[in-house]
Amino acid sequence: MSKEVNYQNNPLHGLNLKTMLTEIVDHYGFEILHAYLYIHSFKTNPSVDSSVKFLKKTQWAREKVEAFYLYKFKNLPKVSSDQFELPPRDRIIPEDQSPGTPCELSLEDAGVLQQQRESRANEYDKLAGRDSPKDRQPSKTKPKTQDKPWSKQGSKSPWEPQAKSASSAEVKTSGTTPDPWANSRNKFKS
Repeated sequence: MSKEVNYQNNPLHGLNLKTMLTEIVDHYGFEILHAYLYIHSFKTNPSVDSSVKFLKKTQWAREKVEAFYLYKFKNLPKVSSDQFELPPRDRIIPEDQSPGTPCELSLEDAGVLQQQRESRANEYDKLAGRDSPKDRQPSKTKPKTQDKPWSKQGSKSPWEPQAKSASSAEVKTSGTTPDPWANSRNKFKS
């Protein structure tokens, strides 16, 4: 007694990723897509082919673009709460709903939307007892000057000569012949 599910009314039914992305990019462009979806591949050297390659590998980004296609480009009404948990391709669109004209989007609207998201995130952080990123103090740990543990502090390279310290001057003046290992022995004596 399996019940047949009709996905025919879903605009994503039978639509491949490249065709969908080409339609969106032709209408809105990559700049608007990046502003609304904040996916890095839409900002840095954007192309349909590279974006499709990224979206095929990354499920969360693909679902974000598919939801954008359904609710901004095809201008469908918001889904019911039971359908919201499903990926956009698996959602059942009621037969009385049909795609409309694409929404008018602008970069200014995207900026307002981004500010609203940030304020909601800050409210959520306050309710959870966390500081917002703007209120956080920088860490008090010392920053690493170099990533090479064998190099001495203040030197540009481990192979450049180091500045002479007072202990090395004392060692050289105390003996008649300079001892190349005196500095390392003096470190262990302290």
